[in-house]
Amino acid sequence: MSDQQSMVAEPEVVVHTQDEKKLEKQNKRKKQPRYNVVLWDDTDHSYDYVVLMMKQLFHHPIETGFQIAKQVDKGGKAICLTTTMEHAELKRDQIHAFGKDDLIARCTGSMSATIEPVPE
Repeated sequence: MSDQQSMVAEPEVVVHTQDEKKLEKQNKRKKQPRYNVVLWDDTDHSYDYVVLMMKQLFHHPIETGFQIAKQVDKGGKAICLTTTMEHAELKRDQIHAFGKDDLIARCTGSMSATIEPVPE
């Protein structure tokens, strides 16, 4: 009888040091907090104004703009977009700069908007 040797592959054991674990945590992308851009109701702006603003500033389709107009009219406010803080601030400022509603004679300026943190 001859001697036969058999080899068995052993699984590789990887040991992470504390420094490697810290580096892995640092390399993971941290998710930025989310913010809602909130449009507030008033009596000086028409549905057509809101729909147009939603289309131009947020690239929402007409149907979505109409739903936002309806929500702001019925509920007093509506969320237009949920995004990062910097982008939300930009969109809020764009709403404030959008101008008056030419369809409403008493309208003197833009609608009001705020940003609110999304609850976690």
